[in-house]
Amino acid sequence: MEIGIVGLGRMGGNMAERLIQHGHRVVGSDPAAEAQGRLNGLGGTGVGTVTDLIGKLTQTPKVVWSMVPAGKITDSVIAEAANSLKPGDILIDGGNSKFTDSVRRYNELKEKGIHFLDAGTSGGIWGLQEGYCLMVGGDAEAFQAVEPLLSALAPEGGLLHAGPAGAGHYVKMVHNGIEYALMQSYAEGLEILQASPYPDLDLHAICELWRHGSVVRSWLLDLAADALAKDPKLDAIEGIVDDSGEGRWTVQESIEHAVPAPVIALSLYLRFRSRQTESFSMKVLAALRNEFGGHAVHKKTDPEKH
Repeated sequence: MEIGIVGLGRMGGNMAERLIQHGHRVVGSDPAAEAQGRLNGLGGTGVGTVTDLIGKLTQTPKVVWSMVPAGKITDSVIAEAANSLKPGDILIDGGNSKFTDSVRRYNELKEKGIHFLDAGTSGGIWGLQEGYCLMVGGDAEAFQAVEPLLSALAPEGGLLHAGPAGAGHYVKMVHNGIEYALMQSYAEGLEILQASPYPDLDLHAICELWRHGSVVRSWLLDLAADALAKDPKLDAIEGIVDDSGEGRWTVQESIEHAVPAPVIALSLYLRFRSRQTESFSMKVLAALRNEFGGHAVHKKTDPEKH
């Protein structure tokens, strides 16, 4: 089959390569000449704009996959694509969009006769080698039309038509919320080991041990072992953790439906805490302890006067 991929970054570029490896024709668009050149070198066709990409597609229905950051950039790509696509063509959003945005886009494109699928995509930079777990929402007709492309991207058992519009990104949202909590759990456990009365514990060796037969083995643990092998004390990394939105949306949904999710919520809040160079709330706590109990506070030294 044939597909156009908008965005040839770490994810989109590797997805294009995997599709080419499976015999599909790929046209890709990216403003970076280097990304276009890489795709050309793989046997694909690299162009600079979404409009040019759609013009290079020859099969019908035309299939365009957007692999750009969620939000305004995705809206921009979809708007540009919609101007060139025709009724019956298929547009897929593989980014981490909020499911409500996907429902809105589905309805807007349906008025133009264009099919829209929301594809929650997991696999990261390892997807090229291992395949991408795909959670897809949208009409069954559109899903079936592109299933050969999706099957080429996914590993065996890693493809699901999750339900109607928005369902794919909803499932991916909760997936990422769970991921937040799993990562936080590994991080806390390893910090306890680091602070233990056994100063010579080899955290890399422990992770490697747990990877073989333990009940906490997982791909995330594999990645922890890899990271510790490269930098045993993680000295080169700052303890600042960003979030791309899915954890927040998962917590919002838990509130909306009165589903308790304290572990996922706390893992999100700890990411916020990691970005604070100095916590005002901790200052308040210290001040209150001093006021009611006379507990000592750690005061800053006066800055040098210039």
